[in-house]
Amino acid sequence: MQSLHFSFKTHNTELRIRSLGLALVLLISLASPTSSCTEQEKTSFLRFLAGLSWDGGLAASWRNNTDCCKWEGITCRQDSMVTKVMVASRGLEGHISESLGNLTGLQYLNLSHNSLSGGLPLELVSSNSITVLDVSFNQLNGTLHELPSSTPAWPLQVLNISSNLFAGQFPSTTWKAMENLIALNASNNSFTGQIPTHFCSSSPSLAVLDLRLNKFSGNIPKELGDCSKLRELRAGYNNISGQVPDELFNATSLECLSFPNNDLNGLIDGAHITNLRNLVTLDLGGNNFSGKIPDSIGQLKKLEEFHLDNNNLSGELPSALSNCTNLAVLVLSSNKFSGQLTKVNFSNLPNLRTLDVYYNNFTGTVPESIYSCSNLTALRVSTNKLDGQLSPRISDLKSLTFLSLSTNRFRNITNALQILKSCRNLTTLLIGDNFKQEFMTEDDRIDGFEKLQVLDIEDCQLSGKIPLWISRLTNLEMLLLNRNRLTGPIPGWINSLSHLFYMDVSNNSLTGQIPLTLTEMPMLKSTYSTTHWNPSVFELTVNSGLSLQYRTITSFPSVLNLSNNNLAGVIPPQIGQLKMLGALDFSFNKLSGQIPQAICNLTNLQVLDLSNNNLTGDIPAALNSLHFLSAFSISNNDLQGPIPSGGQFNTFQNSSFDGNPKLCGSVLTQKCNSAEEHHILSAKQTDYKVAFVVAFSAFFGVGVLYDQLVLSRYFVKS
Repeated sequence: MQSLHFSFKTHNTELRIRSLGLALVLLISLASPTSSCTEQEKTSFLRFLAGLSWDGGLAASWRNNTDCCKWEGITCRQDSMVTKVMVASRGLEGHISESLGNLTGLQYLNLSHNSLSGGLPLELVSSNSITVLDVSFNQLNGTLHELPSSTPAWPLQVLNISSNLFAGQFPSTTWKAMENLIALNASNNSFTGQIPTHFCSSSPSLAVLDLRLNKFSGNIPKELGDCSKLRELRAGYNNISGQVPDELFNATSLECLSFPNNDLNGLIDGAHITNLRNLVTLDLGGNNFSGKIPDSIGQLKKLEEFHLDNNNLSGELPSALSNCTNLAVLVLSSNKFSGQLTKVNFSNLPNLRTLDVYYNNFTGTVPESIYSCSNLTALRVSTNKLDGQLSPRISDLKSLTFLSLSTNRFRNITNALQILKSCRNLTTLLIGDNFKQEFMTEDDRIDGFEKLQVLDIEDCQLSGKIPLWISRLTNLEMLLLNRNRLTGPIPGWINSLSHLFYMDVSNNSLTGQIPLTLTEMPMLKSTYSTTHWNPSVFELTVNSGLSLQYRTITSFPSVLNLSNNNLAGVIPPQIGQLKMLGALDFSFNKLSGQIPQAICNLTNLQVLDLSNNNLTGDIPAALNSLHFLSAFSISNNDLQGPIPSGGQFNTFQNSSFDGNPKLCGSVLTQKCNSAEEHHILSAKQTDYKVAFVVAFSAFFGVGVLYDQLVLSRYFVKS
């Protein structure tokens, strides 16, 4: 089992369409109607309604013999001219009719958060009246229309086409006609080509430009520096390359400059960045920037969010960071920074909520000044070269919910736990790969941790037993004690942790039998899963492996990993009660007896490893009905008889069965005799109907679930 890695991004893929924030001041409600709308307006609405395959109940209100000013979602002014159409989040399906462009008084059109498809009618974008158009979060597709160069200017001020399926390049003449545009959100589509150079020359009042999550390439246009009123520029998660042009720093009104996860490179320009004194958010994470953080960064007094994670930056942190007194989020993880964190006086940052310096080369101790940040909720200093004992002052961080100290050189685990129990709001505690060769504290005075949901003390080479104080962690959901030197049995109180669904105690020296209480874990039994599931959200995003991210604890699969211990006895048949299990690993123990038939009840299993034990008897034929099973091994046992055929068994490699000389089957060199073949055929016919039903159901669910799993011992990087 690998260790857990947690990473942080404040800009998650749930798009908060801040680009429309500026536009909300335009949405001033008008007076209620006193007379009827025109026939032309009514006809336009009914044409739109006719183009929908699902109207979300609008037809009940939009009737031909009634005044359309009284229809649901329609607002008119006193002279009965329609000014607003607001039908967001109605589940509408079908195409958008160009007839809505005939509404000569329409100013605000909101069709967002529906399931509309097809193209965006040019009549809406080029309307002579619409100032705010929002079609975000639909399934619109195709390319945007190209217009003749002589097209007159449009009144459109706010355009939100985000979270659709648009593709192709931005047509230049279309945007040249938008001289009144203030906010454009085209994020989360599939636009390609270079970012247009003429946004600000065509739209001199442009204040918000959001191009995130597309396929733009090329360099950052230097012409964007001419945007004198631009306040938000977001183009993260594209394929933009090259260096940040000097001209961009002429856009001195910028409050948000965000280009994460591109291919930008070069140094951070300390000479010009001071021009952007209005910056509140600076996000250049996930690029290829090198060099140091310039001292001039301290002149950005308004800076609240600063992201430089996942670059190639090096050197010591500038003490001038202490001058950014409004900092709330500082993310410098996955770089090559060195020196001591004490270079920064964190006591000057009273608003700091998140500090992430994971995966660098920092040395020394955790600065005492950090403990002055009373608003800190997430602190991650893992995977550095920090040492010493934990300071008692960490208990001053009363708001701390997420703490990761793992993979450093900290000492004295007993002292650390005695101190940390005072952090009453902790939900995630990762202290693994420290405290090398110490004794697992069994101090009964360790209490607190009332809210703890994730506890990781893996890879510390701790001796001793699984301590009783863990039984008091009544909200615990994930427990990782793997890669230590723990001895003794798995405690019988384990089922008292009523929320536990992820348990890894592998690679220890545990003895005894698999306790029956382990098969009574409530969160692993289907009868409890829906009523006791806690949809907790991680304070920081959890990275599993290189590509998977988890925002909630419940995104993780249910895991029971007891591998690489000295457990003996039989696998209890009651194991079949744990129907929510996604991974079951009992490998490298001293288990004997047969594989219980009840394991075939674990229909959610994706990993089953019983290898390197002393198991005997046949392989249960019904295992071929576990259609989620993606990793399977029973090698190095004393099993006999035919290998089941069909289902997932047709996908497993021969190595899954190695070291069982009494097994036979078509995948092995040792074939089965006629009697054994008859046994295989009978079992296959008996299970055919059940297998078909399971397979048919699994077809619809396996795609989403399988994408969330990494089958590398097994799933978690904490």
